[in-house]
Amino acid sequence: MNRIYHLLTVSLTILCGCSSDTNNSESPVHITLNFSHHWDDTRVTNSDFNDLKFTNAHGELLSIERLSYLISNIVFTETSGQTILLEGYNLVDVTNQTNLSYTPKTKILTGTYRNVSFVFGFTNEKNTEGTYSDLNAASWNVPMMLGGGYHYMQLDGKFKNNNNETQGYNYHAIRANDNAGDNPTFPKDTYIQVDLGEVTINADVEFDISMNIAEWFKNPNNWDLNDYNQLLMPNSNAQILIYENGQNVFTLEGIN
Repeated sequence: MNRIYHLLTVSLTILCGCSSDTNNSESPVHITLNFSHHWDDTRVTNSDFNDLKFTNAHGELLSIERLSYLISNIVFTETSGQTILLEGYNLVDVTNQTNLSYTPKTKILTGTYRNVSFVFGFTNEKNTEGTYSDLNAASWNVPMMLGGGYHYMQLDGKFKNNNNETQGYNYHAIRANDNAGDNPTFPKDTYIQVDLGEVTINADVEFDISMNIAEWFKNPNNWDLNDYNQLLMPNSNAQILIYENGQNVFTLEGIN
């Protein structure tokens, strides 16, 4: 797994008291992930959608009409190396401004953890067609001929192409697949583990996480929407490029 982004080491102490090197408290607390969205340094909400107002690194003027993505597999790694998985997932829907905050049902014990992480999308083991009724209802499925399972992200809009014509794009992230049909093969895992770094927790805690939408188009692959705009789901090379560009999309803004 490539390094997701510059590792953030954050030490948090909530309430008075000293940090502990071990998780020896019997006080379970809630954790919450709050998601915000930016285009580089500019905050983005659904009020900015449907307007050709963003310019990607390649120079195309574009709009955002829909943005939804899935996060799952929140993992707390103890100082001993043992891991605690918080089961569940959350479909962040920026278009409708829903599920921008996610609090897993399972609580976590207070103490020091050397890393907290989540997965963008589903791991391969969890990415099973028909498993999640709410995602099925949201038409989040991937066709079986493309390997089945579920989308990781749907980012749609319009852009000005090389002929100065307005054209649609569908920047959809899924598990990379080849040989579309009854026997697809999977050349590379394309879900992304996002590491948030070390944390000491003494009470309920909120992680403020930002997605820089512009990063999907620029690093390390300078995305040319004239070449890659639609039919990206059956294109394993495009999916791998999306995976590579997603390594630095998420950053930890703070902990409350």
